Amino acid sequence: MSKLLVVETSPRGDHSISRNLTERFVNTWLSAHSDGVVINRDLMTTDLPFVTAQWLQAYFTPAELHSTEMKDALRLSDELVAELLAADHVVIATPVYNYNIPAALKAWVDHVVRKGLTLGNDGAGLLKGKRATVLMASGGIYTEGSPIRDRDIATQYLRLILGVIGVTDVTFIAAGGAKVVDLGEVPRDEFLNRFHGEIEAEAA
Repeated sequence: MSKLLVVETSPRGDHSISRNLTERFVNTWLSAHSDGVVINRDLMTTDLPFVTAQWLQAYFTPAELHSTEMKDALRLSDELVAELLAADHVVIATPVYNYNIPAALKAWVDHVVRKGLTLGNDGAGLLKGKRATVLMASGGIYTEGSPIRDRDIATQYLRLILGVIGVTDVTFIAAGGAKVVDLGEVPRDEFLNRFHGEIEAEAA
């Protein structure tokens, strides 16, 4: 049984390009994996705290010495890590804000990069054999040939951090230029259809 973890980050609901791409991806994936299971993690409805001193104290304390308070501090992080470990394929759907990922997605990263769970004590990633697809929506266009390609920090960062935890089979579907939808210059469905082939190839 294949498991797909979907991590959503956009606050824009049905108006979100990345969420619309996710919907198409999941529908295609389920058609190709009739017995598949989808795990949904919406960071807009998850009370995901930033790293605190209490969290760090628990992180650096051996599990066998954890107090009740330390266990509570790591409870959500443990849940997020368990979702990641259980998945065969991870989809991260995100907008780009000021050339980088949203704060909520960075917070998720900080909770799932865990020594002894996703990262070995020797610094080697532990999530071998998993695939990841990043569905990225941005107002600007940062793909090959773009004059502002060097500003594509979001892609560089996510590729780096996924590689750090051992996920090296990563595909980016970059829905750049999405501002044409907000400006009313291109209908949403017409814009989304541009990425149908990439989504179908990745999801199937």
